[in-house]
Amino acid sequence: MTVASALIYLLVVLAVAAVVFLLASLVFGRGEQLAPLPPGSTPTRLPPADIEGADVRALRFQQVLRGYKASEVDWALERLAGQLDELHGRIAVLERQLDVAGQQLQKARAERED
Repeated sequence: MTVASALIYLLVVLAVAAVVFLLASLVFGRGEQLAPLPPGSTPTRLPPADIEGADVRALRFQQVLRGYKASEVDWALERLAGQLDELHGRIAVLERQLDVAGQQLQKARAERED
C-alpha cells in the first residue's frame, strides 16, 4: 500500500502543480516576449532638438541586472552634453553681439555729445 499511496500523492502533487501553472498562465500571460530591438537602437527617447527640462525628467532607462543599460545612459548623456554645448555657444554669440551693440551705442552717444 505504500507504493499506491506514494503514487496517489505524486498524482495529487502533479494535479496541483498543473492547476497552479494554468492559473499563473491566465494571470500573467503566456510569457510572450517582444521582438528584440535592432542592434544600436534603444527604447530611451529624447527629442531630436531643443531638449527641455521636462524631457530630461521624463527620461527612463532600460534596467538590466546591474542597474541601467550603460549604452543608453551614455547615449542620453552625450545628447544632453551636445545640447548644453550648443546652448553655451549660442549664449557666447549673443553676449558678443550684446557687447558690440553696447560699444556702438556708447560710440553713438559720444558722437551726439560732440
